[in-house]
Amino acid sequence: MQLVDSHCHLNFPDFADRMPDILQNAADNQISHMLCISTSWENREEVLKLAREHTPVSASVGVHPTTEGGHEPSVDELLEAASDPLVVAIGETGLDYFRCEGDLAWQHERFHRHIEVANACQKPLVIHTRAAAQDTMNTLREYKAEQAGGVMHCFAEDWEVAKQALDIGFYISFSGIVTFKSAKEVQEAARQVPLDRLLVETDAPYLAPVPFRGKTNEPAYVRHTAEHVANIRGITLEELAEATTENFYRLFKDAVRT
Repeated sequence: MQLVDSHCHLNFPDFADRMPDILQNAADNQISHMLCISTSWENREEVLKLAREHTPVSASVGVHPTTEGGHEPSVDELLEAASDPLVVAIGETGLDYFRCEGDLAWQHERFHRHIEVANACQKPLVIHTRAAAQDTMNTLREYKAEQAGGVMHCFAEDWEVAKQALDIGFYISFSGIVTFKSAKEVQEAARQVPLDRLLVETDAPYLAPVPFRGKTNEPAYVRHTAEHVANIRGITLEELAEATTENFYRLFKDAVRT
């Protein structure tokens, strides 16, 4: 059995000097691959360094919708960065009306550039949305994001939003949120999403699943999220693991299978 953590932030300070343990813990829990996600132009090199040094790690390039104060890369700069063979995805990108207020034209413009880049290089989008689900979906449709495809990461919406994403060919990724007792709508979405469009992730170091809720999350814990989703769906962990692993490599086609 193999599982993939489709979204984590291994370059964050929480993991400084811990990579040997993190990778061993992942291997001990049958986590064979991890996609490390860029959140700023400045930290993309940290993410790429991890992918270069550790075979089970792939990288993305992009600027998180809440990142402010750093360099705002152009389409050409993003395309050049995305040409690295270790970069398998664009993002994370999207809209966030929870942490950002006021005139958010800059956030929309950033999102538009990321979709343009993904379509141009044919690498899938990693989408973050918070308190902005309908505007996010409208933007994905308007800018024809289905040409590149992608994933709704750390899905925290209801089945109606999931259906809209599925309708344009996107995948749905569930994090530790799905294990929280209060997350009834997310659990219902996890039950209904077609098995061939489902992914699991940690979003480490955040959102550790039960029974580690409140602690620092790490890729090894994606197994607990996968077990919970499998229980919701009435299938075995092995079936869930096989499906989500195949889904990952189908979507992120440039990721080297490990």
